[in-house]
Amino acid sequence: MTAQALRPEEYFIQDEPYYEPVGDEIAVFEAAYANQLPVLLKGPTGCGKTRFMEHMAWRLKRPLITVSCHDDLTASDLVGRFLISGGETVWVDGPLARAVRAGGICYLDEIVEARKDTTVVIHPLADDRRLLPMEKLGELLEASPEFCMAISYNPGYQSVLKDLKQSTRQRFVALEFDYPSAELEQKIVVTETGIAPDMAEQLVKFARMTRNLKGSGLEEGASTRLLVHAAKLMKSGVPAVTACRSSIAQALTDDEEMLTAVNELSSSVF
Repeated sequence: MTAQALRPEEYFIQDEPYYEPVGDEIAVFEAAYANQLPVLLKGPTGCGKTRFMEHMAWRLKRPLITVSCHDDLTASDLVGRFLISGGETVWVDGPLARAVRAGGICYLDEIVEARKDTTVVIHPLADDRRLLPMEKLGELLEASPEFCMAISYNPGYQSVLKDLKQSTRQRFVALEFDYPSAELEQKIVVTETGIAPDMAEQLVKFARMTRNLKGSGLEEGASTRLLVHAAKLMKSGVPAVTACRSSIAQALTDDEEMLTAVNELSSSVF
């Protein structure tokens, strides 16, 4: 049996990711990291949680391994498994084991989408033990001081069946994210896309209109990410109303009445 070689340099972020802080989240994360405390990011989709994690990994000079959780994600997917390669049995570390061995940051995005057995391996890493049970290897992997566990979820999307359990959430330092102020959001759109400030201002105005429809036909309003998508289309010459329809309205809903309402909002703004 052989083991997969680690190449932690693959996971280092070389260039500073653009991120605009909206509060004291950077200071809190750095303090949590210094005290070996795991971090929970809460907030709506597209508000900057993943970009924040990339920025912090760059800032702390640690490798970042990101896992987008889904219904079929199991504990074995995170820890690792035996595979047959070239006629021999090879142990292949999962992303969580790679992060622990490399002293990196493991970011589990939308953790509640994963299967419930994943918490079995997360819990001992997210408390004072800082251990990863490698049951198939008969090994307990101890995390170095440099390792950090981070998870995220969107409280607005979760049903009772997919809520984050108290036994999990109370292991973490929580950071709450939301969409930035109108002025800051406009700055982000301009910086990310190079669009004219007045057009960015109109996009932000439109986004806030859609956010007012949350719970009245829309599950979520337009995220900052969607505004960046629309601005990039507009920068490439796509008319504003068309860009908003393609990258925002169609992304938010399939309901014909709501599509009409959102498209009318964009027409009123542009």
